[in-house]
Amino acid sequence: MVALLEIKEKLVQIYGKYEAYIIPLLRFLLGVITFTLINVNIGYMKMLSTMPVALILAALCSVLPVNAMIALAAIVVLLDLYALALEVFVVGALIFAFIYFVYYRFSPRYGYNAVLMPVCFKLGIPYAVPIGSGLLGEMYSVVSVVCGSVIYFFLKGVHENEATLNSASDAGTSATSKITITLNQLLMNKEMFLVIAIFAIATIVVYIIRRLDIDNAWMIAWIAGVLIEIIGLISGYLLLGIPGKIFGVILGGGISAFLAWGMQFMFFNLDYTRTERLQFEDDEYYYYVKAVPKAVVTSSDKQVKHIHKNDDKERITKKKFAEEMDIDEELLN
Repeated sequence: MVALLEIKEKLVQIYGKYEAYIIPLLRFLLGVITFTLINVNIGYMKMLSTMPVALILAALCSVLPVNAMIALAAIVVLLDLYALALEVFVVGALIFAFIYFVYYRFSPRYGYNAVLMPVCFKLGIPYAVPIGSGLLGEMYSVVSVVCGSVIYFFLKGVHENEATLNSASDAGTSATSKITITLNQLLMNKEMFLVIAIFAIATIVVYIIRRLDIDNAWMIAWIAGVLIEIIGLISGYLLLGIPGKIFGVILGGGISAFLAWGMQFMFFNLDYTRTERLQFEDDEYYYYVKAVPKAVVTSSDKQVKHIHKNDDKERITKKKFAEEMDIDEELLN
């Protein structure tokens, strides 16, 4: 544990020293992953769905606020939907407009959640985002988790129904029918509502528990959140008749638990063995304070100095020292 604490302190020092470079780099990497996933899954506008364009957009995101990344990603998605079908573009624009007003009204500070949710869904670990939001954010961050989940399932539905939408367009189907197809793949998606409900509950429960005045609140919080996600999703998938996703839920939940432990270690690692309860007062109030110190270890730079014995230099030094002190050199032996 001491070695891990030393590594943590070094990471904190590195981050504090190079923060101006690390944050843009992380934004750039997130932008590259986001725009690459968009190109791979719904890259219907071929001119836009290229790696150079993704790199340029990611470079812009590295110097802009995270909400700018959301706006750019939404524009790219809408252009891809327009290349697929005008009706899909209209439905997508309405959904993004609704999400925009809900998101910016309740949780504009948590733009990373809205971006990370679709990305983590594709990586198979979406369960980590609700846990992280509950640990590091406020309760209203659940809105950004829900918005990110809706975006993922909408784009997933479009990708899965691409052939149907194309055939409907080729057959000259009415615009109303195309819009109905697009809406049904979202509104009739029972899995989406299941996932959103479980993630929302997990986020709120984690937030409430980690705010409690109890020992190991963060650990209890993320363990409860992971269990809610695993048990809730497994039960839901069994009821919906989708047993094939159970293994993925268990694996993703395990990875999310490890990531949650990492968040706790980096941001809220306390030494409960040295807890102190203090009481003091002023003219108006009595104060009861519970003080729990952070688990911190200061890494020390060790320098080893090698001393090589040299008889000639030693004799010269003794002789010189004896002359300066006006004493017999033999006394120094």
